[in-house]
Amino acid sequence: MKSIFDIEGRIVLITGSSRGLGFALARGFCEAGAAVVLNGTNEETLKASVDVLKKIGGRVSCFAFDVTNETEVAKNIALIEEKVGPISVLINNAGIQRRSPLEQMSLNDWKSVIDVNLNSAFIVSQAVAKYMIPRKYGRIINITSLNSEAARNTIANYCASKGGLKMFTKSMATEWGKYNILTNAIGPGYFSTDLTKPLQDDPNFDTWVKSEVPLQRWGKPEELVGAAIFLSSDAASYVNGHTIYVDGGWQACL
Repeated sequence: MKSIFDIEGRIVLITGSSRGLGFALARGFCEAGAAVVLNGTNEETLKASVDVLKKIGGRVSCFAFDVTNETEVAKNIALIEEKVGPISVLINNAGIQRRSPLEQMSLNDWKSVIDVNLNSAFIVSQAVAKYMIPRKYGRIINITSLNSEAARNTIANYCASKGGLKMFTKSMATEWGKYNILTNAIGPGYFSTDLTKPLQDDPNFDTWVKSEVPLQRWGKPEELVGAAIFLSSDAASYVNGHTIYVDGGWQACL
């Protein structure tokens, strides 16, 4: 009997997936039998990531394009649909961070984070929905953050972008549910990646994270995969407009 969690053969596009959590998600989907499309802006990095996944038997391809450029996005989504096949699952994972005290934050640092973290989800989702709507099927997962719910110093731009993405998830679920396109979000806590290594190496920050998380440790990238596979599978066929926080219990306690 086929498992309701089975996603074998589904085509999954993951933005910002050449490294970090996006790459961990890509690896997890490959291991689950999905056909994965990596995205990023650096072709060399993308091709290296594709080679890693092919060595474990992954069905994987890559398309380099800027997710904030509407023309590039439309062109590449059309190419993916033509050359790889119909996109079943879109994971909007692309994101950046620009830290600065709010009173000193430049307009460029504000705009760039909003553009990559929030506007790109609008641009890519709209382009993919153009194909999902006629098929009456689709799964969209937005990668938000703990900072969708709570702020920290020096990341007002990031908090605004992720809070906006949380509400955009609800809007997509509301408007596109009638087309059997289910939109949900995953809010990661603090995960151990190459991008967070400077934070892990900071003794004060490392101690703070471990003291706040009931599991008393950082998350492992592969621990984000289960929630994404669940939301992509038939097991979540009536789950729409929600955010699953994968945070080791951070929000469960004061």
